[in-house]
Amino acid sequence: MSGGRTVQFVTAAGESRRVAAPADATLLDAARLAHVEMDATCGGRGRCRSCRVKVMAGEIPPPTLQDTLQLGHDEVHERFRLACQTRVISDCTVMAMPPKAESGYQILAGDVDLTEDSRLHLDSGVAKRLVAAKAPVGEHHQTSDLDEILACLPADTDRRLALDVLRKVPGALRKDKGRLTVTTFNSEVIDIEAGDTTALAYGMAFDIGTTSIVGTLMDLATGEQLAAVGGLNPQAQYGGDLMSRIAFVQFDESKLVTLRAKILGGINDFIKEACAAAGVSAENVYKIVVVGNTCMHHIFLGIDVTYVGLAPYAPAVRDLLVYPARELPLKAAPNAKVCMLPIVAGFVGADTMACVLATRIYESEEIRALVDIGTNGEVVMGSREKLYACSAPAGPALEGAQIRHGMRGAIGAIEKVAIGEDVACSVIGDAPAVGICGSGLIDACAKMLDARIIDANGLLRREGSPPLVPALQSRIVQGEGGRQFVLVRKGEAGRDHDISITQADIRQLQLAKSAIYSGIMMLRDVMGIADEQIRELMLCGGFGNYISIESSVKIRLLPPLPVERITYMGNAAAIGAQMALLSETERLRAFELAQQIEHVALAARPEFQAIFVEGMNFTGTPFDAEERGKPRRGRDAAVRTG
Repeated sequence: MSGGRTVQFVTAAGESRRVAAPADATLLDAARLAHVEMDATCGGRGRCRSCRVKVMAGEIPPPTLQDTLQLGHDEVHERFRLACQTRVISDCTVMAMPPKAESGYQILAGDVDLTEDSRLHLDSGVAKRLVAAKAPVGEHHQTSDLDEILACLPADTDRRLALDVLRKVPGALRKDKGRLTVTTFNSEVIDIEAGDTTALAYGMAFDIGTTSIVGTLMDLATGEQLAAVGGLNPQAQYGGDLMSRIAFVQFDESKLVTLRAKILGGINDFIKEACAAAGVSAENVYKIVVVGNTCMHHIFLGIDVTYVGLAPYAPAVRDLLVYPARELPLKAAPNAKVCMLPIVAGFVGADTMACVLATRIYESEEIRALVDIGTNGEVVMGSREKLYACSAPAGPALEGAQIRHGMRGAIGAIEKVAIGEDVACSVIGDAPAVGICGSGLIDACAKMLDARIIDANGLLRREGSPPLVPALQSRIVQGEGGRQFVLVRKGEAGRDHDISITQADIRQLQLAKSAIYSGIMMLRDVMGIADEQIRELMLCGGFGNYISIESSVKIRLLPPLPVERITYMGNAAAIGAQMALLSETERLRAFELAQQIEHVALAARPEFQAIFVEGMNFTGTPFDAEERGKPRRGRDAAVRTG
């Protein structure tokens, strides 16, 4: 096929963009060239519906197997395609079809008043001093403007100033008769201002998650929270999970630049938004602490993540890092120092270290565990004697990706399910249901298990099994995606189709929840302890704080602990980042702890596979087991699969 095909993209809002697609390009490639935002949650592997488009005009190739599996025969016949699977073979016009109208996302900020924590010592490392320096007056004095200023500062102040700061010296020294404010971070001069600005010292803490970003603007002198910001990670359109994003940038520096630009642009916007909300100048933001998993950490810094995605999955650096904001560049906060918390190992990143700080698990006399449930899950277990950690990558299914009617936790998402004589769903925003989010999927499967709609193997009740009550039996149907259980019928939903859970959705949940469950069980076995010795299991992160504990135990996402020993900790990564922002003691403590925590590589343990397989099952009994031995007649005897 020769190149040079023109693709015109039109949106539901009527906007239009044209681009010349190179040879062998997909519609997704063309959309990115045209700067048309199009999600590819699965990383362009044809495993989700997020890049669904409709070809309005022009020739298109026959549908791939993935097109048919994800979209169904009817949509394929109507010229719907997955942009990631469809090659451009002629000039064409394409309408981008957003999979869902998601809005009002549930973003969990680190909303804790740290000023009430008596154990947190406010020593941010940022100091502002008002000095009175005199400009040189005689040629015979071998001095300089900088010498006169440094003479007013502590003797250990570093004489080496960044060029941008040095350029401020002559004007600031002469503007207010030598009265000026010098700002230092530890011993380094990071800003010089004319007059007295000693009361203006702010910082920001950011938790960059795979799915979302949260940030907090704080007064460094008092520890007060001044503004909170947050939203979706703009990189999500290039893949919903870490490995998808790593695959996108592997061995291609230009794509790394693309992903990095997305995150830097997002952080810059959040800094401006927070400062505007609080009515402060971003020039007085002097310290920024950033935490995130290893992939987010490296991309933020522009470090190649190719080898993070290949065995032995080693990070490029594990240390505490500090860089001028200008160097990154974070242009919105030109005078700030950007501090990165350390990485433990592999995919146990700086966000996990922030959780360790926030929960103070390292001080515990009894064995505790913290679990950050999300696209990239992490588990830390132990006490003050010893801490163990592992990565438990659940993938994006718990965020609603790769689920037929899945979506993030936004308005219109089913978040809770009750099943009695019939089904009742709680929907975020009390709006008509348009999909189901991760917490809803967990709750639905737990309630379906209780109602015997699915069994311990995750199999939907088969034809020929003893019938359920009529209302529930009528909800088990055969559709485009195979056997499924309808939660909300077409006439009651905010879509022109049923909102249902398919057998394939249940399998995706089983894979995701088994990753988390297996991580917890593996660390328990490494420590040689029993479940009853785990005094507390702490759920960290945005997703973990929205799930039902009872339902999570029921489906074996969490171990069989009494529910009173499982607690919600809020966005612990964001809280830990705030602690490191306000306290150099905490920031330096993170490095010491990262060196002491023992990383457990799950895949390298021979027993892991057996634990993972066990974790795939739900609690309860398989239909086959309880019906085994019963007499079978006719077609009932031939039915053996779900």
